[in-house]
Amino acid sequence: MSLIAELRAALGDTAVLEGEAMGARPASDMSLTGTSLPRAVIRPRSTEELATALRLCNAAGVPVIAQGGMTGLAGGANPSGNEIAISLELIRGIEEVDAASATLVAKAGTPLEECQRAAEEAGLFLALDLGSRGSCTIGGNLSTNAGGIRVIRYGMAREQVLGLEAVLADGTVISSMNRMLKNNAGYDLKHLFIGSEGTLGLVTRVVLRLHPPPGEITTLLCAVESYEQVVALLRRAQSGLGGIVAFEAMWRDYFHFNAEALKLRFFDAEHPFWVIVESTMDREAIETFLSACLEDALISDALIAQSQAQSRQIWSVRHGHPIEVLPNLLNFDVSLPIGMIGDYAVACTAALKQRWPAAHVSFYGHVGDSNVHICVSVLYGPGEDMHDVDGIVYGVLGQYHGSISAEHGIGTLKRPYLHLSRTPAELALMRSLKQALDPKGILNPGKVI
Repeated sequence: MSLIAELRAALGDTAVLEGEAMGARPASDMSLTGTSLPRAVIRPRSTEELATALRLCNAAGVPVIAQGGMTGLAGGANPSGNEIAISLELIRGIEEVDAASATLVAKAGTPLEECQRAAEEAGLFLALDLGSRGSCTIGGNLSTNAGGIRVIRYGMAREQVLGLEAVLADGTVISSMNRMLKNNAGYDLKHLFIGSEGTLGLVTRVVLRLHPPPGEITTLLCAVESYEQVVALLRRAQSGLGGIVAFEAMWRDYFHFNAEALKLRFFDAEHPFWVIVESTMDREAIETFLSACLEDALISDALIAQSQAQSRQIWSVRHGHPIEVLPNLLNFDVSLPIGMIGDYAVACTAALKQRWPAAHVSFYGHVGDSNVHICVSVLYGPGEDMHDVDGIVYGVLGQYHGSISAEHGIGTLKRPYLHLSRTPAELALMRSLKQALDPKGILNPGKVI
């Protein structure tokens, strides 16, 4: 009996899709770099069905690739054409919200926004938040250790997880559904799977840590004249505004492009940097803080959002959807020590402009958690492609000892450059872990390492 026939017999005909029934969606994540459909798509409905599917695929030596909301940007969910894709979209739902322990138990295919709403309905707050909240899944968020706009206060996805359940390559179920904040009983196995992009096991359920609601959040937009002042504003905000919720910087070219396209103008003058700060402090304290920053020439101008609508306008510039119309647009996600980001931006821009003088190069990012994003649009010459841009961006980054991935993962697109951010000993240990947990190499082959 063929593997597909075995899978149909074990899971049912409706759980196995082939040919036109798969549609185009399994071919690529949001990087749009995928070009091949998988051999088939499996849609298990439970941890047990996923374990059965993996056991059969492992026995046959057939590679598998996990797919969730397909919102990744590193090619981590892209098939090469010979794998069987395992969609986790039917392993979905909120199992429990425990107000006493401030935890939420969800299945891997549950959209992040659904988890957020469940926490809110219980009077609690799920700190993880991404622009793709409506379509990304909590399993995918864990798989890539997603970041988002609230990392500066609450940490990455990893910090929101108390326990999880995962299935290994051979179908073994590892159920480590810890619900306690403190639990030092041996190795903390959840960290094997968070951020490993489905190469060590597939997450099926998760225990998320919840928080008290942050209260009313006020959005500020500040005009700043230098990167050094951006950093100084960050430190002043952290001490003078208590626990800030977000701190987002935009370089002039990025802000100007998106604001012009959206027909939004917040101040009369242009400035080199624009910073969004979100705080839970009361308005009087915020006004006092801004007055002191203006008096000390730390900022040149500032705006306090007067409504949710105005706050959304400010954030619409930061989300940057208009910039997506640029030709051959590449989005990079890197991290460096905060003090080096400004120098890196200058050096990276200069190197790209030297190769392509008409290139669009702009920067924006969380900054307060050391993360900056880069938008690069170039018109390739004969024999040139995206890898030429990658080589420059990551080559300059290597000089500053930064990370090639702050929050988007490695996937396939960044794998050739992983050695710039990890030592040979670290890479060897990663390979040892892969060999121990997936000796046949069937889980997401060719990704990460």
